[in-house]
Amino acid sequence: MKMKVFKITLLLMMVSFVLTGCVPGDGSYTPEDPAGFLWGVWHGWIAPISLILSFFKDGYRLYEVVNTGFWYDFGFYIAVISGFGGISLARRKKD
Repeated sequence: MKMKVFKITLLLMMVSFVLTGCVPGDGSYTPEDPAGFLWGVWHGWIAPISLILSFFKDGYRLYEVVNTGFWYDFGFYIAVISGFGGISLARRKKD
């Protein structure tokens, strides 16, 4: 049982380190190369992690300000709604 908990903890730590490399506002986007639709989807999925990081480190944002406009916004919105709304749809309703 302890080994299973250790493996799950290690896996979650590794995933969190990988996800922090792709957060919005890290300076990797420029006006010549803005974040597009797929980056909007990705940033919407990792929004909770981005929010937590923004509390502790300056420069990280919940939303990438250098983006392609509507399509980035659309991807971000779809990911946030599907990620957080999907959780409530998967729950069983008590009778």
